[in-house]
Amino acid sequence: MEKIKVLHIITRFDKGGSAQNTFLTLLGLKKQNFNPCLIAGLSLESEMKNEEMKSKEIDIKRLESEDIDFIQCPALVRKINIIKDFKAFFDIWKLIKKNKPLIVHTHSSKAGLLGRLAAKFAGIPIIVHTPHGHVFFGYFGPLKTKIFIILEKLASRITDKIVALTNREKEDHLRLRIANDDKFIIIHSGIDLKKFKELSFNEKQNLKRDLGIPENILIIGTAGRLEPVKGPEFLIEAAKYIILKYPNTHFLFSGDGHLKQNLEERASELGIEKNIIFLNWRDDVAKIISIYDVFVLPSLNEGMGRVLVEAMALGKPIVASNIGGIPDLVSHGKNGFLVPPKDPRELANCIQILIEDEEKKAKMGKAGKEIVENFTKEKMVEKIAELYKELMIQKNICL
Repeated sequence: MEKIKVLHIITRFDKGGSAQNTFLTLLGLKKQNFNPCLIAGLSLESEMKNEEMKSKEIDIKRLESEDIDFIQCPALVRKINIIKDFKAFFDIWKLIKKNKPLIVHTHSSKAGLLGRLAAKFAGIPIIVHTPHGHVFFGYFGPLKTKIFIILEKLASRITDKIVALTNREKEDHLRLRIANDDKFIIIHSGIDLKKFKELSFNEKQNLKRDLGIPENILIIGTAGRLEPVKGPEFLIEAAKYIILKYPNTHFLFSGDGHLKQNLEERASELGIEKNIIFLNWRDDVAKIISIYDVFVLPSLNEGMGRVLVEAMALGKPIVASNIGGIPDLVSHGKNGFLVPPKDPRELANCIQILIEDEEKKAKMGKAGKEIVENFTKEKMVEKIAELYKELMIQKNICL
């Protein structure tokens, strides 16, 4: 039977959640009756350091070793640039015409708009889009946000299906009337559970020693880009309340970004810099999260919060903002706590509860592990493959 050619398009192929979701999808589809390939921008705006760049190159080589074409589109950038955007549109259109896929599946905002339009002009019969969250709040000012909403409404008209990662993400799109309910399907982002296994006690102690963390120290940690939308400054503010009461507690930030220097300066102003550790980007995030006692995600906007699934797989209780798709993962009082965004006091209160109640901490960690079984890469790929086949049936496409 002839394999179904699927072309995926993403703006930035880095080590972020949307790119890793796409990476695992491509590998999974290859094992089924699909012939996937990927178009991606150069990802220069990710400002990746050497370690992240090396890890990205390993991912690209992995795709190529599986005979999955990786095609770079230099003009495809995240920021609005009229000249580059027009060039990216025509470059993508030419690549689509050359590769002749049956399905075009776009990811994220910029690639979603340009990719879907190019696919429509190229006469592609099936067009699918995964927003991986949205940019309707927390990213831009009111005017630019309104423009994006209008563009998303227009793009939805040429889209056969929009894949929301969570119920909340779908509800946000419906509330803003991006498209009708029947245009959406919910498919959770999946992870490779094999990568997220608890370290032994000795392994944890060795890692702590390597990081300069004393033994028997409580570690409150997060992982992600140090950018405004991720809200790391609110965790710094929460840390001062915890450290004042529990001076031996350490806060660990795994990730890099524009706010790093500001966060370091703020920690120094608060007199807590000795208890704050910034690790930059790491390719061993599973090991790092494994030594956390509590995982915190203080984001202002999250499509799903893929890193939460990773932390839950490692049995960590969660404290996270009650925004975006996070409530689909964190059930307040069951596997963690949900707090209002931009609220350091409430972040600190919930962290303190877990510090003081070992039984509750263990119970929430166990509950998280059970929930994670619904978020495997295998389930994600299976649902995406089913979606493609259903759309082929609807359009009477036979191979």
